[in-house]
Amino acid sequence: MQIAELARTLGAERLGKDANVTAVLVEEADPDGWFIAGRRPTDDGLSAFWLDIKITEKSNVKSETTSFVAAAFEGMKQILGQIHGESYVFVHAVDGDAYGFGGRTQNGRWAEAHPG
Repeated sequence: MQIAELARTLGAERLGKDANVTAVLVEEADPDGWFIAGRRPTDDGLSAFWLDIKITEKSNVKSETTSFVAAAFEGMKQILGQIHGESYVFVHAVDGDAYGFGGRTQNGRWAEAHPG
């Protein structure tokens, strides 16, 4: 729950995303199957993570995504403790016609909200 709340909150605060329609999937990976440079982070007493978020292309500027990445990494450290430096926050800037929710694309939603 903490990870989902972190992603939702930072998406709103750092990227200006509507927290009321933010969907989050948290999948726990088996630590025995997680390797970085051929070693398990747990062998060194570390945790690791991969946070993957999708946003509409050109809806944020570099300073916003940079701020999100830094805050997400720090937030994950607070949740998980000591983290391997090769943990990732990945922000996909996706074409607005390539995804959406409720049967409408992101560009379709924008067009409805901005007629003309």
